[in-house]
Amino acid sequence: MPELIENEEVVASSNFIHDFIDEDLAEGVYDHVQTRFPPEPNGYLHIGHAKAICIDFATAEKYGGKCNLRLDDTNPTKEDVEYVDAIKEDIAWLGFHWDHVYYASDYFDFIYECALKLIDKGLAYIDESTPDEIREMRGTLTEPGQNSPYRDRPIAETKDLFARMTDGEFENGAMVLRAKIDMSSSNLNMRDPIIYRIMKAHHHRTGDKWCVYPMYDFAHPLSDAKEGVTHSLCSLEFENHRPLYNWFLEALDIPNPPRQIEFARMNVNYTLTSKRKCLKLVNDHLVSGWDDPRMATICGMRRRGYPAEAVRDFVEKIGVSKAYSVIDYALLESCVRDNLNANAARAMAVLRPLKVILDNYPEDKCEQIEIEINPAKPELGKRSVTFSKELYIEEDDFMLDPPGKYFRLCPQKEVRLKGAYYIRYASCETDKNGKITAVHCTYDPESFGGETPDGRKVKGTLHWVSARHCITVSVRLYDRLFNVPNPSDEEGVASFADNLNPDSLTVLENCKLDASLAAVHPGERFQFMRQGYFCVDQDSTEDHLVFNRTVALKDSFAKKA
Repeated sequence: MPELIENEEVVASSNFIHDFIDEDLAEGVYDHVQTRFPPEPNGYLHIGHAKAICIDFATAEKYGGKCNLRLDDTNPTKEDVEYVDAIKEDIAWLGFHWDHVYYASDYFDFIYECALKLIDKGLAYIDESTPDEIREMRGTLTEPGQNSPYRDRPIAETKDLFARMTDGEFENGAMVLRAKIDMSSSNLNMRDPIIYRIMKAHHHRTGDKWCVYPMYDFAHPLSDAKEGVTHSLCSLEFENHRPLYNWFLEALDIPNPPRQIEFARMNVNYTLTSKRKCLKLVNDHLVSGWDDPRMATICGMRRRGYPAEAVRDFVEKIGVSKAYSVIDYALLESCVRDNLNANAARAMAVLRPLKVILDNYPEDKCEQIEIEINPAKPELGKRSVTFSKELYIEEDDFMLDPPGKYFRLCPQKEVRLKGAYYIRYASCETDKNGKITAVHCTYDPESFGGETPDGRKVKGTLHWVSARHCITVSVRLYDRLFNVPNPSDEEGVASFADNLNPDSLTVLENCKLDASLAAVHPGERFQFMRQGYFCVDQDSTEDHLVFNRTVALKDSFAKKA
C-alpha cells in the first residue's frame, strides 16, 4: 500500500481551513464564502496546482459560495494567451466550474489609485536606488535594514515622479515605488517592499496602456478585496507575506477585508513542478512538450490517461495540512489504478507478438469468444473477439527451456488461452539467427472455456489476438521521468540529464490489437489484459492508432530501482 513519506502525520484529523471559516461565519465576520484560484499565466498547471484548485473550488462549493478564476497577469514579459487557455482547460477537465473569469489587469486602475492613496498618506515613496543598492539596504534575517536616502522624499515630489513613470518618461529600472513600512522589521517582507516598477512591455490584454505594473504582493490583496473574496487560500510560502497582505488592506481602509489562510503545498517525489525547470526540460527537448505524458503537468497527466476523478481522489487522500511533507508518487498511481480498474474496458492486446499456429485447428474456422467488458460492471456486457487458427501471444509467454515455476507456454506444460481452449506445444520455427518466429501447438477441442471431460486444470492463462482479425498499433510505455526522488536538488541542464530515467519511454511499433477496437478515439482508456492501463493518444489517425501506457497493473518502479 503506497504511503505518504517523510512526514507520516501529513493528513490532518480535520480540515483546518474549514474550521477557520466555520469560526468566521459563526462570529459574523462574513455571511458568505467566496474564494478564488489565482494562477499566473506564465506556464502550464501541474499536480501542485491541482491541490490548490481542489481546495479553492471545493471549499466554495461546500459553503454554497462562489469561486472565481483570476489570472494574475501583472508580469507581461512572461505571460501568454496560450497559458490562459490551457489553465481554463485544465480546471474544466478536473471537474470544476468558476463563477467568473477575472484578470488582475481588470483592476489596474483601482490598484493604481490605491498606490496614489498610499503616497498621499505618506506611506509610499519613489526610490531611485539601483536594484543592488535596494537589496543591500534590505538587510538580512539577523541584521535590520537601512533606510533609503529617498525614504523621506516629499509627497508632492513622489507624486510627480510616479506620474512621470506612468507616462513612460523613465527607462526600466530607473526607479520604483516602495511602501514605507519598517526597515527594522523581523519580517523581511515588511522592509519597504517595492509595489510598482517600470516595465515597458506589451500586455496581452491592456496593450501598451501601462508601462508601470504592480508587484504581486501589492496587487494580490487589492484584487481579492475588489473582487469580494472572503477567504484567500494560498500555499504555505505566502505565510510570511500575510502581515504585508493585511498591512495594505488596513493602510488603504479596505472594508470587510479578506482573510488569508495558508496550507502546505504538494510535493511529490520523482517529479519536477518548477515552471522554470519544466520550461528548461521543454526547451532542451528532454521531453516532447508541456503535455509530454511523463510530465507532472495537468495536461501531461490528462494525455497519459489519468482520470480527473483519480487526481481529485489523490488530493483528497493527502488532506489539508500546514506540515511540510513529500508524497510518494506511488500513491497517485494507486489512485489512478483503482479508478481504471473500476471503469476501464478490457481489451485483448499483444505488445511483443509471437505467432502461434494451432496445427489441428480447422483452416477456415473462426469462433467468436465473449470477453467481459469490465468484470466490475457486469451491466456493460461482453465484447466478441475472434478466435482462429493463427494467433499472437506475448514473446515472453513462451520459453523452450523455462526456469522452475514457469507456468506459461513451454514444451513441458499445457496452458489455457483466455476464454478459449487449452493448447500444448508441438514445435517451433526459427530464422537464420536462431530466433523463434512461430510456435506450433495443438489445441484440445473439448477444453473450451477451461472445462475438460477429465477435469484437468492448468495454472497458466494467456491473452491472445487472432492474427487475421487484429490491427497493428504503436504503444508508448511510459515510466517516471526521473530516477531520483528529488530531481530539484541539483541545478542546471546537466543535472536534469543525469537524473533522467533512461527507461521513462519505450516505443513499440508492432503491437497487435483486437480488430473490434479499430474505431476507438483519443482519450479512450482500456485495460490491456495482463499488461496495464492504456489510453488512445492524440497522435492517433484513422489509419494508425497510438496508445500510451497510463499505469502498469502493479507498481514495478520500486523493484527496478
